Amino acid sequence: MKQSDGDSLAPDPVDARLAVRLGELRAERGWSLGGLAERSGVSRSTLSRAERAEISPTASLLNRLCGVYGRTMSQLLSEVEAEPALLVRAVEQTVWEDRDSGFVRRSVSPPHSGLRGELVEGRLAGGSDIAYDRPPVPGLEQHIWILEGALDVTAGDVEHHLGVGDCLRLRVWGPTRFRCPGPDGVRYALVVVEP
Repeated sequence: MKQSDGDSLAPDPVDARLAVRLGELRAERGWSLGGLAERSGVSRSTLSRAERAEISPTASLLNRLCGVYGRTMSQLLSEVEAEPALLVRAVEQTVWEDRDSGFVRRSVSPPHSGLRGELVEGRLAGGSDIAYDRPPVPGLEQHIWILEGALDVTAGDVEHHLGVGDCLRLRVWGPTRFRCPGPDGVRYALVVVEP
């Protein structure tokens, strides 16, 4: 949420478009908020507030909803953008922030029809810890290349400690966790390829 000229908070434009799209996806399936809550494991009140742009959804919340709707996070975020272009200038790349976790996500090369891969820049503040209980799409291929700092990535029961220049390649079938041991933040490139 961003501060407007008055005393009230106005939703971030991306959050507002995202809220509309989340409502559309639920309506397309004919689900009630209660039905979506059962499928996603997210409370009805949280889902309602997200669909009304009263809250900025966290990465974990979006991951759960993407899993229910069969989309990657980038696909969902691309659906709230304008028509995709072949050339994506730095100033046009969508940046989304999960303020609660300290995660900043830049969609460098967003999803495009006919292409299976996308490129994302991720940043985590020192000490940040994000856990995903499932992948948005089972078998999703990920390549995580560390550009600055260090990152601990846990996939299933295996923890990987990554430093500058390291690249972790994996297919995601279960829970994952991204943790920046700090004290400095981490910046990494994430290549996502749909199965």
